Amino acid sequence: MAVDVLLGLQWGDEGKGKIVDYLAPHYDLIARFQGGPNAGHTLNIDGKKFVLHTIPSGVFNPKCMNLIGNGVVIDPVTFKKEIEGLNAIGLNVNKTLFISRKAHLILPSHRALDAASEAQKGVSKIGSTLKGIGPAYMDKTGRNGLRIGDIEKKNFRDKYNQLLEKHLQLLKQYDYKHDIPSMEKDFFDGIECLRSFQLVDGEYFINNILSEGKNVLAEGAQGSMLDIDFGTYPFVTSSNTVTAGACIGLGISPKQIRRVFGITKAYCTRVGSGPFPTELNDETGEMMRKEGNEFGATTGRARRCGWLDLPALNYTILLNGVTDLIITKADVLKIFSHIKVCESYSVSSETTSQVPFDLCDEDCLPNYETLTGWGSEIDSMKNTSQFNDALQNFIEYIESKTGVRVSLLSTGPGREQLIALDKQLAR
Repeated sequence: MAVDVLLGLQWGDEGKGKIVDYLAPHYDLIARFQGGPNAGHTLNIDGKKFVLHTIPSGVFNPKCMNLIGNGVVIDPVTFKKEIEGLNAIGLNVNKTLFISRKAHLILPSHRALDAASEAQKGVSKIGSTLKGIGPAYMDKTGRNGLRIGDIEKKNFRDKYNQLLEKHLQLLKQYDYKHDIPSMEKDFFDGIECLRSFQLVDGEYFINNILSEGKNVLAEGAQGSMLDIDFGTYPFVTSSNTVTAGACIGLGISPKQIRRVFGITKAYCTRVGSGPFPTELNDETGEMMRKEGNEFGATTGRARRCGWLDLPALNYTILLNGVTDLIITKADVLKIFSHIKVCESYSVSSETTSQVPFDLCDEDCLPNYETLTGWGSEIDSMKNTSQFNDALQNFIEYIESKTGVRVSLLSTGPGREQLIALDKQLAR
């Protein structure tokens, strides 16, 4: 059949995990295509909160297969903890979870290098999650990395020690204390856990699934504004978070891609450093943070909050070829009688609707349109007939400004708190 892609259109934390879980019954396979344990996909199921960092968000659907693709970097320690967490609730995924042999490993020394590098940057730090993601991708592109398939080889320990020695030499450049030996037991326990799963040649695996007429949903991590090429560089992640990354991260042809689900909050958030044109460093921003419980699922850090940014949203819609918009956290804005949306920027006394080459160096001021807020609880709404005029007008406004239909609206954190505007997506 075809591959649909689901990804974030902002700086991450858009609610991808919940949407994947909701859409999973429509698919035979959910496949993560990039990122690593710096991602935190949160799902609220039957009143319980689950956070997945590496494992695809389709694991809670028993009829769905799940693939960790070659574009993902895997920390065995984090992976093992996730598996133990799933086992603790009676969920055994050994038969439904597959791992690409070409996915790269995160070593304890990668985490040490990440922390040492970030500490050296001081006030210029990029806001890394310190999970070893960047150094792992650097070894991948530098052709030094270890891959999942290497753990099947007899000389895996030799390969590990060879890369570790390289890292130890690099760490001598930093004034940073580390204790890698104390981290290695958990690492190798994680390796044994990985060995107990079905390791596959991911590109053949997923294309065989497609040749059998089955449907695949490619799950992205982070957000499009963190893409290594098109994001707010250098305050970005180390992988391609846009639709094109699904092809590289899974081994599929671009012609296989059908629908692209792009997720945006009804406002904006960002974790860590980097430019944020609509950020609200005031009482309004604090109200958003409190009402939306805006704290990182992976780091626990308070998220920066601001109004919806249409130039940035249209930019990521363009990059990704979005066919369906999904709006999350509309319920958070109920506390405002009026809400704002950035329609353009003022840059060097000129008005533009384009994202500048380097937001980091530009004095970029947002120009706002003010809309009437819906001012009422929407978390109990079940269908579009219950929308009040203000909420309906907001949706139509977004559609008119982006040229993309809104297919789903999230009205709360629970898996059942989703309203399908596209009847094909109704459950």
